[in-house]
Amino acid sequence: MTVPNLLTVLRILLIVPFCFFVTAGLHWDTLALVTFVVAAFTDWFDGHYARRFKQFSEAGKLLDPLADKLLVTTALVAFAADPIVQLPVWSVVVILGREFLITGLRGMLASQQVVMAADTLGKAKAASQMAAIAIFLVARSPVTADRVFLALGQAVYYVALVLTVLSGLEYIWKHRETLRNSFKATPEG
Repeated sequence: MTVPNLLTVLRILLIVPFCFFVTAGLHWDTLALVTFVVAAFTDWFDGHYARRFKQFSEAGKLLDPLADKLLVTTALVAFAADPIVQLPVWSVVVILGREFLITGLRGMLASQQVVMAADTLGKAKAASQMAAIAIFLVARSPVTADRVFLALGQAVYYVALVLTVLSGLEYIWKHRETLRNSFKATPEG
């Protein structure tokens, strides 16, 4: 197993304690923040390492975006039910819907040997989502709890929401021919 794949598996495993810490109550927020930062760092480092040492794998192409989506959606669902952050459920559904849609599109393209790489807007979306989650965790912490952090987190979150929608539309637009062809009837056989 390559180093990037090991880091991706570690990120997936870290989701379990992160989920516990983020939902267990405010006195666990420091551990939730530390776990989240470590998981986010593994995301950056596995990509950096894979590019530098050219260690790409089919498993990594599947697991890396899956790990990112699991980490982000765990946090967003927790924050939708959180009495402090109170993310609007509709906004979380929009983000999750986009992630499912683009993951499906990525899978459809992969079945046709087309790789849908992350572009600048998609990377900005991911970075802003991660930043918003980290800021929300700081805002919830009893040590640093402050309305300023909460307001900053909400501002970054809404930027992430806009980038999520725009990047999803961009991916769909770039691959519209493939999508159009996928909806055409084909003879059975």
